[in-house]
Amino acid sequence: MDLQEQLKKLFPDHEVSNEPEIVEEEEHQLFVQKEPMICKFEKRKGKPTTIIEGYEGDDEDFKILAKEIKTKLSVGGSFKDGAIIIQGDYRDKIMTILKDKGFKTKRVGG
Repeated sequence: MDLQEQLKKLFPDHEVSNEPEIVEEEEHQLFVQKEPMICKFEKRKGKPTTIIEGYEGDDEDFKILAKEIKTKLSVGGSFKDGAIIIQGDYRDKIMTILKDKGFKTKRVGG
């Protein structure tokens, strides 16, 4: 018994439609600030980390930006106390991603 037959038994009145579902995705606009964001390098517990600070907008927007950076770079990281912490030294790549989005960045440390 395949899935279609099982579904027909569960929902005998249901009619199958052949129309494709259209899902519209909203593009979230980030707050672009006048002051530059600080992109610095630190070693925490002997491991290199890149820290991004200085975002003046909403925390939810900053979390969305953190998730986007982590997926584009395929690295781990977190969002704590108003800062994005990325595992590894990716200052140059992060700065180009932020500049493409319209942010000003400032490189700090090393």
